[in-house]
Formats: sequence, C-alpha cells, structure tokens
Amino acid sequence: MADLGVLGMLLVLFVIVLFASIKILQEYERAVMFTLGRFTGVKGPGLIIMIPFIQTMRRVDLRTVVLDVPTQEVISQDNVSVAVNAVVYFRVVEPEKAILQVEAYLLATSQLAQTTLRSVLGKHDLDEMLSDRDRLNKDIQEILDSQTFTWGIKVGNVEIKQVDINESMIRAIAKQAEAERLRRAKVINAEGEVQAAEKLVEAARMLGTAESGMQLRYLSALHEMVGEKTSTLVLPLPLEAFNYLAGKKTET
Repeated sequence: MADLGVLGMLLVLFVIVLFASIKILQEYERAVMFTLGRFTGVKGPGLIIMIPFIQTMRRVDLRTVVLDVPTQEVISQDNVSVAVNAVVYFRVVEPEKAILQVEAYLLATSQLAQTTLRSVLGKHDLDEMLSDRDRLNKDIQEILDSQTFTWGIKVGNVEIKQVDINESMIRAIAKQAEAERLRRAKVINAEGEVQAAEKLVEAARMLGTAESGMQLRYLSALHEMVGEKTSTLVLPLPLEAFNYLAGKKTET
C-alpha cells in the first residue's frame, strides 16, 4: 500500500510538472524565454514546452495598442493656455526589445507621449493647433517613433482629439474674428468704389471722344425720367444750346 501511495504522489507530481511545462500562445502572442535568467529566444504562437523551475517566459501582445494620452496643459508659442488630449496607436514589433530594453513599455510609451505632446505643441501658435492638426499629428508621430524604436515599438499614428480653450480666450477669438470680418467688408467695399470710379472715368472718356455720345446719353436720361411717375419734369439743356446762345450774344 505504501508503494501505491508513493506512486500516486509521483504521478500527481508528474501531471503538475507536465501542465507547468506546456504553454499555449495565441496567434497574436509571443513568449520571451529566459533560461536561468538569461534571454534564450522568442517562441510562439502555438504550443511551447518549458523546463519547469529552470525556464521562465514573458508574454508579449503584438496587437495594436490604443493609448489614450491624458489631458495636458500646454502654453502655445503665442502665450495661450490650452488643454490638449490625444490618442496614440502603436504595437510591439520586436518582443525581446520590449522586455529587455525597458521595464514597462506601456507606461514608458504613455509618459513619452505626454512629454512629446507638450513639447511639440508648445512650439506652435494656437491657430496652428486648430487648423493644422494633420501636420502636428505627423510631427508627434515621427518623434515618438524615433524614440520608441530602441524599445521594439512602432508608433503607427497619433491623433490630437481635442483642444480646449478657456472662456475668456474664446471671447477674445470671437472679437478678433468679428473685427477681421469687418475689415474684409470694408476692403471689399473700397475695392468696389475704386472699380466703379474707374468705370465712370472710362465712360466719360468714351462719351467725350464720340461726337454724338452726349446727345445719346441725354436722350437716354430723358427716357428714364419720362418713364417715372413724377409730377415735375426737369429738362436739362444740352451744352450745345448754351454754346449756341453764347455765340448769338457775342454777334449782337
């Protein structure tokens, strides 16, 4: 009976060791293997066998991680305080570097994204933050990608989600926009006046050079005045009539 008990214990121990030595990794997972503390390679996906108590492993997920960057207070180049948040898309491309080169790659990438966001946006004006986000996203992505390369991480995309401005600054921007609209309206009105004056000068020049131009203009004005329902009609005399009368007076 004692032999059967020992055999049963050995069997149970064997089953425990067997289960401890077999690991199954999903298609998107990799195992960074360590043998007596030394890195010995990357395995997976599928079934892998480990030597219990001698080998250990660290699982690494290769899927794209969506990292929400907390809201950061940023002072723009034109001294405007804004609150900005963003989202970073990245994935692990070299599992061994993600484990060996940095203690916690998720936390490290998050902290790096926050500092890079403040650094890049602080070099630009508020107008650029609001109107040129695509270029700013690309700049942040390139900086993050270059610094996380040594960690085996590829930053695929960065998106600035929201730029919040305080109420006083919103009112100032609204006043500035209204002043800009008024300025443009005045410029357009002035340009219209200049064009109208140019056309009047051109018309006067054409009427002055044509022999019957003034007569035609006179008849046209009479036609317009007759068409109007007025009780009083003032008929202007042509300049030729004054010239004719002045000539008669001189002869007498």
